[in-house]
Amino acid sequence: MAQDTLTKEKSPALSRALASRVSEIYPDFDADILASKIIEAFWPEGTHRRKRGRPPGNALWSQGDALLITYGNSLVDGTHKPLDLLNDFLRRYLKGVVNGVHILPFFPFTSDDGFAVTDYLSVNPQLGDWADINRIADEFKLMSDLVLNHVSSQGNWFNAYRQGQPPYDKFFFEADPSDDLSMVVRPRTTPLLQKVETKDGPRHVWCTFSHDQIDLDFRNPEVLLEFLRTIRTHIDNGVQIIRLDAVAFLWKEVGSPSIHLPQTHAIVKLIRLLCDYAQEPIVLLTETNVPKAENLSYFGKRDEAHVIYNFPLPPLILHALLSGTATHLNRWQRSMPPAPLGCAYLNFTASHDGIGMRPAEGLLSAEDQVAMIDTVRKVGGLVSMRALPDGGEAPYELNCTFFEALSQTFDGPDAHHIERFLCSQTIVMSLEGIPAFYIHSLLATPNDTEAVERRGMNRAINRHRWDYEDLRSKLEDSETVHARVLKSISDRLRARKKQAAFHPNATQFTVHTGDNRVFGLWRQSLDRRQSIFALHNVSADTVTIPLSALNLIEDEDWRDLLSDEAMTGDEIVLAPYQCRWISNTDH
Repeated sequence: MAQDTLTKEKSPALSRALASRVSEIYPDFDADILASKIIEAFWPEGTHRRKRGRPPGNALWSQGDALLITYGNSLVDGTHKPLDLLNDFLRRYLKGVVNGVHILPFFPFTSDDGFAVTDYLSVNPQLGDWADINRIADEFKLMSDLVLNHVSSQGNWFNAYRQGQPPYDKFFFEADPSDDLSMVVRPRTTPLLQKVETKDGPRHVWCTFSHDQIDLDFRNPEVLLEFLRTIRTHIDNGVQIIRLDAVAFLWKEVGSPSIHLPQTHAIVKLIRLLCDYAQEPIVLLTETNVPKAENLSYFGKRDEAHVIYNFPLPPLILHALLSGTATHLNRWQRSMPPAPLGCAYLNFTASHDGIGMRPAEGLLSAEDQVAMIDTVRKVGGLVSMRALPDGGEAPYELNCTFFEALSQTFDGPDAHHIERFLCSQTIVMSLEGIPAFYIHSLLATPNDTEAVERRGMNRAINRHRWDYEDLRSKLEDSETVHARVLKSISDRLRARKKQAAFHPNATQFTVHTGDNRVFGLWRQSLDRRQSIFALHNVSADTVTIPLSALNLIEDEDWRDLLSDEAMTGDEIVLAPYQCRWISNTDH
């Protein structure tokens, strides 16, 4: 008997659990038959799965984990394949610094820098091929995007839909202009519906993001099955982290907000169940750029995402460093729950998108947000808006490299730009969770205003393509800002990965230092042997706090891991934007 048949017979628990999930999502379909199709899609002949699901735990990540976020063509030279250049950059500059890389959509596409996919099973030939992806995955944990809410209007799936070819004739979500769509939540201001001609006459298709990105209809289980086959292809090519892009909008219902619907959560749970039975160590990450409570809901009951983005971090860290006070950052952090067992946060300040303002709702006042917007505009940044149900608009994101956004404060320019920026990245390293760094943060990339003008897109400001030869020349000169920033962040990440107290699930408490210019955390290793007091001065002032503000255990030697200073006396001094990792041991 074939090995995979034996495995299937030994996993009745999986079949039962899948049938239960299927009943939630597709009550009008035979749950057992559909569960069987799901197993065949995710584990085709020749692949094998675990006999039992992987239980929730903290073994899928460690303090040694840190991710680079990059496009496949962030580095170009006009001669070599961009993925080869990326591989060289990773090996030359980041080996031992980060151990994972999120390559943003590396598939053929038509717009939105990769997020309007035409073929989920191929690598964009302008970047390279699967062999190039495999080489990177051999040495780094690879994250790929599952852009599952929508596809390109010019791809094979949508062309087949317009021609009435099954199964694609039922792959896309249709609505009528007369439907009540007033409650729909969207991150864009373009019209929601697009009229298209099909073999069966005109239809209006749903477009959450743009008219080149047509939303799929997951009410048809064939759509889900197609994406499960896609995930399998990615896993077989070395992908270990699956990022569910824009997953919050997955399930639509006319007359509803069409965001975070129960069926959406049920589909995430179904994919998580499959990942837990996969022999490969697969981590599921949800991308939901929404306010705190909505974002946290994607942990489910330890049965949805393994990891969620810590989306409030970018605007809160930016505000703290622009204003010189960590009041809002401290208040938010004190209210944040630890990630459940088997789950973790992904911490970051910058990504390929802008600095999201929706997660700041309820955390920063309108006045605080206006001050941030004004400052970002002064340094050449831009603001993108979103449509409100009442027809109005609100800030959706700030478009600016994070490095440039911190080039001055609310009070104007000063001499602390680099120190201020390094403070922002060190906060990301200190927090509970897994740190991730956009390539343009590591490289202190300036705003690419020329790309905005050339491409007519605000987000292009933060998506510069470096000439690799020029970049290497700059990195070889230790006096350039690019070399200084990369070295400083790299040094801190190398120190971080040695510290058990920085495990993504190590204990964390917010430290009350008595001075709101300091953002302080206490981290304790899972075995309780190591404690680290992480202090971050978010102001341009020299700050002195009493040593008694920290709960330092007597009769132990405490040392700042970043400066190698022993902590003696009665006070701790923090220079402008200085960070300290005060530890009782150095693992």
